[in-house]
Amino acid sequence: MMKKVRIGLLGAGRIGKLHGENLAHAVPSAELYAVADPFMNDATREWAASMGIEKCYDDPEKIFSDPSIEAVFICSSTNTHAEFIMRAAKSGKHIFCEKPIDTDLNKIREALAAVEEAGVKLQVGFVRRFDHNHKMVRDTVASGKLGAPHIVKVTSRDPDHQSMDYIKVSGGIFMDMTIHDFDMVRYLAGSEVTEVTAYGAALSGAGYDQYDDVDTAIIMMKFENGALGVIDNSRAAHYGYDQRTEVHCDKGCVQVSNDLNDMSMISTAEGVEIAKPTWFFLERYNNAFISEAKEFTEAVLNDTETPVTGIDGIQPVKIALAAAKSLKEGRPVKISEVE
Repeated sequence: MMKKVRIGLLGAGRIGKLHGENLAHAVPSAELYAVADPFMNDATREWAASMGIEKCYDDPEKIFSDPSIEAVFICSSTNTHAEFIMRAAKSGKHIFCEKPIDTDLNKIREALAAVEEAGVKLQVGFVRRFDHNHKMVRDTVASGKLGAPHIVKVTSRDPDHQSMDYIKVSGGIFMDMTIHDFDMVRYLAGSEVTEVTAYGAALSGAGYDQYDDVDTAIIMMKFENGALGVIDNSRAAHYGYDQRTEVHCDKGCVQVSNDLNDMSMISTAEGVEIAKPTWFFLERYNNAFISEAKEFTEAVLNDTETPVTGIDGIQPVKIALAAAKSLKEGRPVKISEVE
């Protein structure tokens, strides 16, 4: 019989349910045993029952104090992540935590120190690393066959606006949305960002400016290895979820475009028609969510390093803080200024 990792799920919102369904149905090495959510209700209990989850709690301490639970998936609100990491580490449980660990570097450092002291594993949920397209770009660059990277480009545009109730507590576009892209450029370049220049504007009229936020951004970066990078973001690309990456290197270029709703192409005298990009992250990245969960459980079972570590959890937050400072002050900002 296959050995399984017994898991407690912390948070049963949209991302918690996504991870829960994958753990229950698509990750053979996972046993999803318990879920805790402070807003536990009948609907969540019914969902848990449909997933085969044995225990439902409104108090996360019930999961931390259960010695039979080997690992936790932290899918609660961002302001709980660092605390839950420390509580899980203290109880000797391995940890998968959704991004970001926190928006405060000192809290992240405290959480990482607790993980180190406890000797448990930590994986941070930067799911795009596990996407088949982006991984192909990274693997091609890392192989060295194209030579050293010169330009790293990421386009990341959401298909529609988030609710303003969410935007006012999101931490801003760089911490909420671009954080994935900051991790992605590090992953693709194989190097750390040293300097950031950010431009942003609220162009849609949807109300981002009332929360001192923007819906459109361009971020330029310098890397330790000499490469240059650029990210462009939009909160509302109404044609679909626009996710493209490219690395131009010394001997060539590797790039990937979007996953489409279907791969058909219709050509007539009037023109050529193809499908739109998939609508949002649930469609584009669900296979990647499954892959990252599988790699986490395998790291626990085989006692190997997780593929996205605590260092990967803190570095994108530094870049986000530098980008926010750059936008506010209208100048390039070195990462060393926010560390």
